[in-house]
Amino acid sequence: MFNEIKDFAAPELDVYARTSEVQLLRYYEPEPGIFIAESPKVIERALNAGYQPISFLVEHKDLEGGAQEILKQYPDVPVYTAEYELLVKLTGFALTRGMLCAMRRNPLPSVEEICRNASRIAVLENVVNPTNIGAIFRSAAALHMDAVLLTGGCSNPLYRRAARVSMGTVFQIPWTYFDKKTIWPQDGMQLLQNLGFKTAAMALRDDSVGIDDKALRSEEKMAVILGTEGDGLASQTIADCDYTVKIPMSHGVDSLNVAAASAVAFWELGHR
Repeated sequence: MFNEIKDFAAPELDVYARTSEVQLLRYYEPEPGIFIAESPKVIERALNAGYQPISFLVEHKDLEGGAQEILKQYPDVPVYTAEYELLVKLTGFALTRGMLCAMRRNPLPSVEEICRNASRIAVLENVVNPTNIGAIFRSAAALHMDAVLLTGGCSNPLYRRAARVSMGTVFQIPWTYFDKKTIWPQDGMQLLQNLGFKTAAMALRDDSVGIDDKALRSEEKMAVILGTEGDGLASQTIADCDYTVKIPMSHGVDSLNVAAASAVAFWELGHR
């Protein structure tokens, strides 16, 4: 069902042009909202994970290109199309591989569901940059993490940029937020403990153990906890953890970006 875009003000284009990420998130409150997936690879991974498409926005040349196989599977879903320059003007940003898809969010599982069969998980504390969220998810999926948990201050993994940077791995690795009744860190730490996890705070402290410490790998269940950009983990979070872990560095460098640090931590601590 192809629809040539002739009117920028058409209400069916609002989700692509005039609705913020936060508004999309709350689109159907109290039910889960909407998100925008960008690029055929990300869209395909979302569809394979069971997310339902509402509509597609596709550059003319991609109707017979990267988008073609996806569109064939959903003949009843509206497809809005135009030349690249027009789509950029409509959306306000350069499209990656000429395709967007508005999709319904699925209800989030509980922390208990996410952790039921997990032995290595990542916990993100107030990581606010969508690019960092996406990069962390990509590393978590690639480097042996079984799930990702987020505190309420984190950017949403299904925001367009986060999902794109993750290369769609946000649809492959299980994740959820601590619910609003779970106060972080005290209640969250207790919940992780009840689920059998030892906790490792990634932080630069004099009492830290090296990331290659054998005791870390010997733990049956481990939660790797990473903090917000700039300030890192809250002092209370560090105090509540079983381990404080430091990545050894050289040349006077005292810290890594949280996304880079996550890749090192997941590689080292994801193996047993």
